[in-house]
Order: sequence, then C-alpha cells, then structure tokens
Amino acid sequence: MTHKFARGEGGLSAADLSHPLPAGFAAGASILTLDGKMPVECLAPGDRIITRDCGMAILSGVSMVTQTCDMIAILPGTLGHTKPDGDTRLPAGQKVLLRDWRAQAMFGKPQALACAHKLVDGEFIRFDGRETLRLIVLEFDTSHILYVDGMELACVPRELLENAA
Repeated sequence: MTHKFARGEGGLSAADLSHPLPAGFAAGASILTLDGKMPVECLAPGDRIITRDCGMAILSGVSMVTQTCDMIAILPGTLGHTKPDGDTRLPAGQKVLLRDWRAQAMFGKPQALACAHKLVDGEFIRFDGRETLRLIVLEFDTSHILYVDGMELACVPRELLENAA
C-alpha cells in the first residue's frame, strides 16, 4: 500500500521505513489550521487543518501515544526561509517534504519526502539523542502534508503505522 503526497510527488509505503514513523507530533508543535496556528495538544475532532496536498482536511480524531525514538535537531531557517520557524526537534522517522535544492540533489526530483534522519549534516541538522515522547496522534481518512512549525511534514493514517510496526 503506497500513499501519495504533495500532488503526486514522492510517496510512502511500510516497506520504506528504516526508522519507524512517529505516531504523531510532540506537544507544543504548532499546526496550521483555518483558525490560525494552534498547539497540537489543543486540536479536536472536527478542526479544519490546512494541508499542502488538498488545501483543508477535517480532523477525524485525536489521541495520545508514548513512543521511544531517535531525535533530530533542526536549526531555524535550515530548510528554507522560516523552515522551521524556531529550534525544532523531530523523531528521526518523521517524513519532511523537501521542495528546494535538497530534493533535486538527494532524489533527482523537484520535491520529495525524506525521513528527518536522512537530512543530518552534523551542523544545522544533527542527531540529538534518543527520547521517550508523548505524541499527539492526528487522525485523518487519508495521508496529508501538514504545516507544522513552519515545515511541511507527513501525517499518515493509523493503519499504515500499525502495518509498519
């Protein structure tokens, strides 16, 4: 099963996962909604989330899980102007949509999804230890690219996460 993102570019399947996909987003992550930026922990079913792939998606559910994962630290502006918009830490398996020179250099495409750990350069993007996190799971009917802390991050349906485990 492959889920397409970003208007047909890139994709993701359970076989593609070298680091497990994070089940959700860490508390404090700022998600772009039709009501403006909202902390992920304040979202509720029915909220209208702005997405790159379809404009807007209705949040169908919210839950919380605990997950242990390697963390990646990204300095502000590393992935483009205000991407991310502040010091950011992501689980190593979090898929990031690249739409700049990195996508072309790393994947030969104008845009591509890459796990955060594949972007490590040791200076602006670096490994930042292993941590057990409480993650807020945003549930949608299909995969989406969400605007999170100024970055474009993949959010996949729960069944893909469960199939990958």
